[in-house]
Amino acid sequence: MQQPRNSKKPRQKNQTPAWIVTFADLATLLLTFFILLLSFAEMDIEKYKAMANSMSVAFGSANVLGDSIGGSPITLVESDTVSLPEPTETQAREPEFIDERAPETETTVIPGGVLDLTRRMISELETEVASGALSVNYDQNKVVIRFSEEATFRSGQASIKPEMIPIIERVVGVLAGCTGDVLVSGYTDDRPISSSRYRSNWDLSAARAVSVVHELVLNRKVPAERVVAAGRAETNALAPNDTPENRALNRRVEIAIRDPECDDAISTGDLPVEILP
Repeated sequence: MQQPRNSKKPRQKNQTPAWIVTFADLATLLLTFFILLLSFAEMDIEKYKAMANSMSVAFGSANVLGDSIGGSPITLVESDTVSLPEPTETQAREPEFIDERAPETETTVIPGGVLDLTRRMISELETEVASGALSVNYDQNKVVIRFSEEATFRSGQASIKPEMIPIIERVVGVLAGCTGDVLVSGYTDDRPISSSRYRSNWDLSAARAVSVVHELVLNRKVPAERVVAAGRAETNALAPNDTPENRALNRRVEIAIRDPECDDAISTGDLPVEILP
């Protein structure tokens, strides 16, 4: 008897279904894709080592190694004979330029005369330093007494306020026992002056420096040949002239004593080293 045409041919046993081939191709492509992504990933060495150590503890072995070469991960391997080099600092951070010609850092040495005069000035003017009317600073070569304009002069004038005269006399008393050239410098801010008496900030700063010099040499305790007056106007600003507070800081008079040596030197103690601006 003839079989019907639409009858299905019996499938042989253990024959692979047709759809499994497509599924295997898809799984292979996905695996290749994720391996490609992993090859471009940046490995954090420290985190990778921590992960490797955790896995070694979990597997009960202390020989599980983990490292990376060229950004590609190395499979964790348990071995007693194979060892990989530990990552160096150059692998973990960006390279740094080293200038071998740079000189070694030298310890700053402050002369005893500078320390002695600084201690004497701070001791004599302690109240004024605390109030902010003046400050005492020093570096390797000089001691600088800095008077603020607000405490020393009226706005736009070069006459010293009467209450500052006794303070300057106390400065003279300390300087009388010390040697060293004295430079008195006047400074202003960068705003143009509007005055019939002074043509510019140069005139005003110079006049203020001269007023202080007069008080220093008035009683002849400090020889006049040691003292020089200079007007600096808005140069050598301590701060940018962009706020009223900074401008007030720049308006000042400084008395700088260079290479001082004092009689009957007192103990200098441990004064901090301050590099003057």
